Amino acid sequence: MKKASIFTLCALIGTLSGAAAHADVTLGTSGAPRVDLSARMNTLFDAEDKSVRRLHKRGLSKLVITPDLHKDGYYSRSALKSMSAATGGKEWSCLSEALYFEARGETIPGMFGVAEVILNRVDSSRYPDTVCAVVNQGTGAIHRCQFSYTCDGRPEHMHDDRAEELVGKVAKIMLDGAPRTLTRGATHYHTKAVRPKWSKVFPRTTTIGFHHFYKQPNRLASR
Repeated sequence: MKKASIFTLCALIGTLSGAAAHADVTLGTSGAPRVDLSARMNTLFDAEDKSVRRLHKRGLSKLVITPDLHKDGYYSRSALKSMSAATGGKEWSCLSEALYFEARGETIPGMFGVAEVILNRVDSSRYPDTVCAVVNQGTGAIHRCQFSYTCDGRPEHMHDDRAEELVGKVAKIMLDGAPRTLTRGATHYHTKAVRPKWSKVFPRTTTIGFHHFYKQPNRLASR
């Protein structure tokens, strides 16, 4: 085979696979009749295959593998503990209190899930437009409120300092604009120990820890 033919073939293969074009393989340009072109071509294709495999492992697999949320900094208990104690205004205090009484015994993602529900309600036209108003909606009648701890007849005293500090950090992170990706837009939740009537109608979005999460349909009344 002539030199020009070999170079033409190399160019065509390089066009079909950019990965193979960078492989450390040389076809050679000898015009001798005994050149084993078949063996050299096999070497090139082997290099191409290895290059594509490396590309798949490094890049393409990231497009189909679901991220592990627990590896994100703010879903890690150790990462939260390493943060400085959080402080904030009234909205932060209301969200922290709600997380303490509603989710302090939950997993870290579970705490974030409850925070998502509260903030999703703030963003919804069906509910009040502040965290404090959402949390205290319906408070006044025993067991007739939106969040049970606000109408169970018991005072809201936070006695667990460690839990209080932890939920304060979660509240701060969420109010600072962390993405709400855990509950898929949920506006409701309940523990696995109960089954409210609305849970039979509202579509469940996910389950995290001890809680099931739901998204309120467009035409149904609130909780």
